Order: sequence, then C-alpha cells, then structure tokens
Amino acid sequence: MADNAKPISAGDFKPVSAADRGKLDSEKISAPSLTFLQDSWRRLRKNRAAMICLVILIILFILAFGSGFFETHNPNATNPNLANLPPKIPGIDINGFNGTIEQSGTRVNAYVQAHAGNAYYILGTDYLGRDLFSRILYGTRISLEIALIASFFDLAFGVVYGIVSGWMGGRVDTIMQRIIEIMLSIPNLVVMVLLILVLKPGMSAIIYSIAITSWINMARLVRAQTLELKNQEFILAARALGESSWKISFKHLLPNLSSVIIINLMFTIPTAIFFEAFLSYIGIGISAPQASLGTLINDGQKNFQFLPYQMWYPAIVLSVLMIAFNILGDGLRDSFDPKGRE
Repeated sequence: MADNAKPISAGDFKPVSAADRGKLDSEKISAPSLTFLQDSWRRLRKNRAAMICLVILIILFILAFGSGFFETHNPNATNPNLANLPPKIPGIDINGFNGTIEQSGTRVNAYVQAHAGNAYYILGTDYLGRDLFSRILYGTRISLEIALIASFFDLAFGVVYGIVSGWMGGRVDTIMQRIIEIMLSIPNLVVMVLLILVLKPGMSAIIYSIAITSWINMARLVRAQTLELKNQEFILAARALGESSWKISFKHLLPNLSSVIIINLMFTIPTAIFFEAFLSYIGIGISAPQASLGTLINDGQKNFQFLPYQMWYPAIVLSVLMIAFNILGDGLRDSFDPKGRE
C-alpha cells in the first residue's frame, strides 16, 4: 500500500482564503498574558468593597499625614472660654452642624453665647476648648504611624526570622520555634506594663512593645510556607546549580511568599491600631497633651450623656480604619489566591 501511495506535490497545497483566515483569527486567544501581580490587581479591581476601602484608606492617609494643610486650629491649643462648643460648618443650616444647641426647648447659638466671634469648629471642641477636628486628624496620624511601625517590624524581623527558621530546619528551627513559643506565652499587655516600669507611657513604650511581639505571627506563617516551598522542584534545581542560600531566598522564596506576606500584613495593621487605641484609652498609651483616637474616646466618654459627638467622631474614625483594613485584607487574600483564578 505504501508503494501505491501518491506522492505529495506542490499543487496539493492551496493558499488560505480570506474567509478561512478570518475563521482562524477568530479562534485565536485574544486575552493578553498577565503576570501574577497584574492578574491579582485585575481581580482586586473587580472587588468593589475592597476598592472602596482602598480609596478610603488613601484619603485618610492624605488627611492624616497632610494634616498641616487641613487643620483649622492647633490641636493642642486650649481655650476654656470656647469649651464644649457644638460642630459648626459655615454655610450649612442643619441642626448638629450649625453651632446651635437646645436649651429649654429652644435652639440657641452656642458660639454667640461663648463670644466666639467668627471662629468655627467643624467637629466642635472638647472640655478644654481644643478643636476636635484637628485632634482627630492628629490621632489618626498616630494610629497610622503605629500601623507603619508594626508593618516595618513584620517585614524586617518576622519575614527574615521565618525564612531562616524554615530554610535551616533541624535543630536551628527547633530552637527558634521554642523562642517564639516562649514569647507567645507572655501577653502583650504584660509586656507593655513591664516597659512602662522602665519607660514613661507614650509612643516609645508602644513602639518597643510592638517591636517585641508584633512580628511573631508573621514569622510562624512565613516559616510554614518556607518549609513547603524549599522542597519544590524549582528550589531543588536552584540548589543543584550551586546558588547560595541568600540568593535563593531573595530570588525564589520571597516572590513566592509575597502574597502571604501582604495578606498577613493587612491583618496585622488593624490589630496594631486597636492595640494602641486600647492602651491610650486605659491611660498607659499616648499621654496628654498629645491626641490619640483612644484618648479622644476616653475624653468623650465623660460627656457622652450630654455631648455624644465628642465620643462618636473618634470612635467612627477608629471603626472605619479597622473595617477598611480588614475588608481590604479579605480582598487581597481573594485576589492572591491561585484557586480563585478565572
């Protein structure tokens, strides 16, 4: 049969017609190739809740760290003659934002009674006549600074500690994990109280407390992922080619750990913000005259029955911060999850 087969000649081949070429073009894969980060960003943009929270956090960062441009008054300047004034926004005649209060069934202008002149306070004043809007901006900046500090220690200590522990393995890993277990057995509040015995209550004591304990969860998570990754084929191939451990860590391990690191970082930040607010609320955190969201809530609680806005405004800002970071963290977790790819 092979001897009777007709030989193939040049005439057997015909050029593709325009119609057939159109069909072939329509069958091509039109989607562009995307890197892991580009694909993750594409999926994150589809998550409306996460994107809204990202925008809210960007606005809060701009307002807090650019507070010098937005502050209407000095946040620490006291004026007892203008104490407990209600919020007043120029041009708005709505009860609660027009500077009026209710007395004996009628509404009176509190600013006229206090002889405030042309002064106005967007969110009112506290019991010492300090501008609540400026103090909330200052307190938000303190909270975000604490968040950035916690992020730094997570990245500088937690990631490095976890990679070294997971990569070395054996006795080194055992000793490093026993150290972490000992540190985990000591509550953060106890660490903070012990630091206050040496340092004064304030920013420095909170920073040292975060430096001691905040990175532990990151280290354990990175160590677990490193133990899994170091037996993968691409790591074994790099070791067979003679690459050093440091080069493998930075070139191969860190890119594959990036999603885990970013996600855990997003959940570490609200924990650090709440920790600072709680310490300031109970009086062992940020001390007067500096403002913190925790101290503002504590001050507002004293007059909550008669002047609830003094506690509501800082409480709302603190809640928005924590909710936004948590929802953004959920969105990042979904976008970085390979199983969720479309």
